[in-house]
Amino acid sequence: MNDPIATAARATAQRLGADTNPRLAAEVEATLAGRESAPSAPPHYFDPISLAGLIVAAASFAWTVYTDLRKRTAHPMPEVVARTVRVKLRDSDQTVPDHVVDVVVTEIVKAGADQDALD
Repeated sequence: MNDPIATAARATAQRLGADTNPRLAAEVEATLAGRESAPSAPPHYFDPISLAGLIVAAASFAWTVYTDLRKRTAHPMPEVVARTVRVKLRDSDQTVPDHVVDVVVTEIVKAGADQDALD
C-alpha cells in the first residue's frame, strides 16, 4: 500500500539532508520503521535522529491537515496547507522550523496527487 506520510518524509529527508546531514535519510527510515512506538513530535532537534523524528511527525500531521482540507476542495493549494499546518502547530505549542514545514507540505501535496493517480 502507498503510504503518503512515508513518501513525504523520505522526500523531505532527501531535500533537507544535503543541508543538514547525509545520514538524515537513513535516520528517517529508522524512525518510519518504529513510528508506532515513537513519540508524537519532539519539541526540538539537535541531531539527525531528532530531526528525522520531527520530519516524520510533521509529515503525519501535514497529511492529516491535507486530507481534512481535501474534504472542502479537491486540490488544496500548498500555501493553504502550509499556513494551516503552521497555525495548528502554533496553537498546540509545537515548534517546527518554517523550512521544514515548507518542504514537508510540498512533498505531502505531491504524495496526495500520486495517491489520487493510483486510485
